[in-house]
Formats: sequence, structure tokens, C-alpha cells
Amino acid sequence: MVKVNVTEAQKHLSRYLDAVEMGEVVILCRHNKPIAELKKIVEQPVPKKPRRFGLWDGFGASESFFEPLPDDLIKAFYGA
Repeated sequence: MVKVNVTEAQKHLSRYLDAVEMGEVVILCRHNKPIAELKKIVEQPVPKKPRRFGLWDGFGASESFFEPLPDDLIKAFYGA
């Protein structure tokens, strides 16, 4: 972990970003008081198959579930 004041970080931002990319945590301080933390973003792996619809086996929805709602039902939602 590296602690650095904001003015120093502004002068050498690329240097501190390189350290963050290597896994270092950089604490930004104002008047030697910590105010922020810079750390590497860990990307989540992309799932290989799409998520299943529903919470348990046997749950599903008919194809009509995904079709647009009728105009009269939409108007009822808006009080028309």
C-alpha cells in the first residue's frame, strides 16, 4: 500500500496508475489524511452460457409473456 498526497499524485499520475495495474493499492491523502483509495478493477468472467430464466426447474414463461402489452392495458396503467 502506498500513501500519496493529492498534489504528488497529480504530478506523477501515470506512475501511480502503473503501480495500481501491478496490483498495488494507492491511498490518496489531503494534508496527510486519507480520502480515497485507488485499486485495480478485477473484471468478472463472462458466463459461457446464458443465465436460466426462473429460479427453479419447471418454471417458465410462454412466448406471449415477451410480446408487447395491448394498448387498452397500457392506457389503464396511466389512468386513461
